[in-house]
Amino acid sequence: MLLLLCILSVALGLQPDQGRNVLVIVADDGGFESSFYGNDKCKTPHLDELAGRSLIFHNAYTSVSSCSPSRSAILTGLPQHENGMYGLQHSYHHFHSFDKVQSLPLILNNTLDPSSGKPFMTGIIGKKHVAPDYVYPFQYSYTEEHFPINQVGRNITLMKILAFNFLAQAKLSNSNFFLYIGFHDPHRCGSTNPEFGQFCEKFGDGKSGQGLIPDWSPVEYSPDDVLVPYFVQDTPAARSDLAAQYKTISRLDQGVGLFLKGLKDFGFDKNTLVIYTSDNGIPFPNGRTNLYDSGMGEPMLVSSPFSTKRSGQSSEAMVSLTDIVPTVLDWFSIPFPNYTLFGPNPVTLQGKSLLPLLESEPDHGWESVYASHNLHEVTMYYPMRVVRTQQYKLIHNLNYKMPFMIDQDFYVSPTFQDLLNRTANNLPTKWFKTLQEYYYRAEWELYDVNADLTELINLAGEEKYREVLEALKKKLNDWQRATNDPWVCAPWGVLESKGNFPSSGECLPLHNEL
Repeated sequence: MLLLLCILSVALGLQPDQGRNVLVIVADDGGFESSFYGNDKCKTPHLDELAGRSLIFHNAYTSVSSCSPSRSAILTGLPQHENGMYGLQHSYHHFHSFDKVQSLPLILNNTLDPSSGKPFMTGIIGKKHVAPDYVYPFQYSYTEEHFPINQVGRNITLMKILAFNFLAQAKLSNSNFFLYIGFHDPHRCGSTNPEFGQFCEKFGDGKSGQGLIPDWSPVEYSPDDVLVPYFVQDTPAARSDLAAQYKTISRLDQGVGLFLKGLKDFGFDKNTLVIYTSDNGIPFPNGRTNLYDSGMGEPMLVSSPFSTKRSGQSSEAMVSLTDIVPTVLDWFSIPFPNYTLFGPNPVTLQGKSLLPLLESEPDHGWESVYASHNLHEVTMYYPMRVVRTQQYKLIHNLNYKMPFMIDQDFYVSPTFQDLLNRTANNLPTKWFKTLQEYYYRAEWELYDVNADLTELINLAGEEKYREVLEALKKKLNDWQRATNDPWVCAPWGVLESKGNFPSSGECLPLHNEL
C-alpha cells in the first residue's frame, strides 16, 4: 500500500505545490563530522549538498544535552525545566512534558493553514522519545512506540518508503505539511544490541547475520584515518569507536539524500523549508550530558527555497534549538498561542525565528544562548544552568557536591572503558582531563571561550573577572525567572510562590552553607 501511493502520486504527474512545507531532520547524538564543519574524513556528500543550499550555522547549541529533553525543546520551543521533560522518556525513566504544553504538532493540528484554509498534515518517522502523545500528537506516526527503533530509525529503505508515503498523501490531499524525521543514527547501541556493533554500524550492512538495507552502500573507515576531537583521548579504543560512528553517519547521510530526492520527485523541493540538526553532543567523554561546548554545540543547516542569497554561506549568530519552533511558526505565518503552565509568567518563546538570518547576518540580537539540564537517566541527577555569550560561558552546577554520573550505554563503550582501565592501572589516559576532574566540578564554572576553547581554566574565583561573573549570574537568573524555572533558588534556598508569598516567587534561605 505504501509503495502504491508513492507510485500513484508520481504517475499522476502532479504539479509542484505552491504552498509551504517544513522538513526537520534530527540526528541522534550527531556532531560535526562533515566537510562543511572541517571534517574531510567522514564522507557525507548528501549533507554537503544540503549545506551548499543552506545557511550553515557555526554557533548553534542545544538547550539541554540529553535526548528526550532536547527533543521536547525542539518541538515546544521551551527549555526542559519549563516544559517538564526533565529526563529520558522511555522505560523506568518515564519523564513526560506537562499536560498543557502546546507543542508544534499540536499547534499545527489545531490551526488551519493561513494560505489555504485547509488543515496541515503533521508526520513523524523514526525516533520520537517524547510524551505524552496528546502533547505531541502527530497525525502520521511511525516511531519506536510501535515499531523496532532500528527499523524506523536506521533502516533508510524503510524510512524512505514511510516518508514517500507521507509525501504522496500530502500531494494527493493538497495539504501543506510538517514532517519530522528522527534518525537513530549515530546513537550507540553497544548496551542494547551489541551484535550489531557499538553504533549498530553492522546493522543491515549485508554481511552474515546482519540483514540488508537495500538503499545503503556502507562506507568503511579505518581507525587510523578518523579525526579525534580534542575532548576524546587519542587511543586505539577511541579511534575504533569513532570509525564505527563514522560508518553510521554515512548511513544517515545516505538517508538524507533519499529524503531530499523525495522532496524533488514529489514536487516539494521548491516550497519546503529544510532544517538539519542534532539533539545533543556526541556520545563520548565531555560530550552528551555535558554543557561544555563539546556537549551542547550542534550542527545546523537551514535551507529555504525562497531565500537563497546566503546559500552555502556561514553564520556566526548564536542560535539555539529552541529557535526551531518560532522559525516554523514564522514560515507558516502562525502566532504562538497564549497559555500558562505552573509559573507566574505566561509561556513565551525565548527563541526567535531564523528566517531573517537567511537574508543577512545580524548586527545584534544574537549574542547569547541558554541551556538547562536536570537529568539524562533517572539516576543521573546533575542539574546545570548555562548562559553562553560570544566570549564567556557561565555554568552553574547545582548538585556540585556530588559526582557527575555516567549513563549506561556510554559506560560500557570501548572509549569509556579505556579511560577507566587506564586510570585504574595508573597508565597515561591521553585525555585532556582526569576522571576526578570530570566527576567533581565547581559550583560555578566561568570560561573565556575565545581564549580557552577546551574550557579548562575556570575564572570564577579570580577577582579580575568578578564583574563578568556577577553580570552573567544576573543574566542567567533573569532567564530562569522568565522561563519559570523551579530550580531558580537552588542549591541554597527554597522557592515559595503561594499563600502569603508573591506570585513572582521568593527565595528563602536554607542556611546550608552553600
